[in-house]
Amino acid sequence: MSTSSTDCNLIFSHELPCTRLDKETEALREGKIKVAMIGLCGCWGCTLSFLDMDERLLGLLDKVAITRSSITDVKRIPERCTIGFIEGGVANEENIETLEHFRENCDILISVGACAVWGGVPAMRNQVSLTECLDEAYISSTTRPADSDNVIPHVDVPKITTKVYPAHEVVKMDYFIPGCPPDGDAIFKVLDDLVNGREVDLPTSVNRYD
Repeated sequence: MSTSSTDCNLIFSHELPCTRLDKETEALREGKIKVAMIGLCGCWGCTLSFLDMDERLLGLLDKVAITRSSITDVKRIPERCTIGFIEGGVANEENIETLEHFRENCDILISVGACAVWGGVPAMRNQVSLTECLDEAYISSTTRPADSDNVIPHVDVPKITTKVYPAHEVVKMDYFIPGCPPDGDAIFKVLDDLVNGREVDLPTSVNRYD
């Protein structure tokens, strides 16, 4: 399933250059647990759930350094991380490359939300062929303007996969936080357990499956 960027002479988002931290900030981060986050194919609702941790996140910042997140829009992991959070399913080859990059550079990898855990709403297209899906969206759609071009846009930038995959069907995932989106309480509980060296225990009281 993997596609090498060197074979195709492509540059993926996680391979883009990143600015090094200044010495003072870098020194403050030394000794902290490094955390990275990424959104693949989804609605970014799980990113909002991260923000729903509210002021509790501030209490973790003495122990945690967020090196990459959808909020900061850094395109790659600048250094090896202890914990990586994955939001969204895998719907194209760039998603595959990015997910493999996270697996290679994170000790612990966590699926966050329905799309990462089982494919979610984007995986509804798995019920039909990709050809049928694109035809319905761009050619036969009842909402297509009558005077629009009868063409399907270029589907190779990035190349769309024939199916939408949950993250664990592409790489090994260590933990799963279900929900669409999960509560901020659930994300905080998992992060707090890992940061403080406890076994992850996600009680049903903060978990959800809708």
